Amino acid sequence: MSRKRSSDRSDRFDYLQTLVTEFQDTDNDEAKEQVLANLANFSYDPKNMEDLRMLQVTDLFLDMLTEDNENFVEFGMGGLCNLSMDRECRDLILESGGIPLVTACLSGRREEIVLSAITTLMNLTTAASRPQVTGLAVVQCMLRFSLSESPRLRNLACVFLQDCCTEPQVARAQETMPDGPHTVLGIPLPADSGP
Repeated sequence: MSRKRSSDRSDRFDYLQTLVTEFQDTDNDEAKEQVLANLANFSYDPKNMEDLRMLQVTDLFLDMLTEDNENFVEFGMGGLCNLSMDRECRDLILESGGIPLVTACLSGRREEIVLSAITTLMNLTTAASRPQVTGLAVVQCMLRFSLSESPRLRNLACVFLQDCCTEPQVARAQETMPDGPHTVLGIPLPADSGP
């Protein structure tokens, strides 16, 4: 039985390694998108975390956050969101300077990117990272998102404000909110998704 488990794990690692190699070797954006989507899905399963860390998939996903291709950003952000639930992966994201990259995705035009970014920021919140995760601009952004017509975005922003921020932080952000359209320091609300 343990030999079978070892073989299964080895096969899984080999498959994940093949995906990473395929991503690095191909110039075809559609093929890269497919590989990223697969890696993001595999990053949801805790059994794959050790293999994904060994293959440096966290860095791969972080690299995708600055791409022009929105599909790359969406799959990279979704993969990071999944990985950030694992303590060791969370620490790798933090050590790699991931908070500013994730925060930049709050201005994504796709709601899925923004939702994954908010969830990732919540997962990245530790005693040490809290000041950076809950900076003034981020809290103001969450206040704006809490006014969104999208129930998913509105509710998640409210959870962030409640779980990650202190009451004084929220009050300070409300006091210093710029007037004008629903933007915060150039961060627009994402387009609401239709049915």
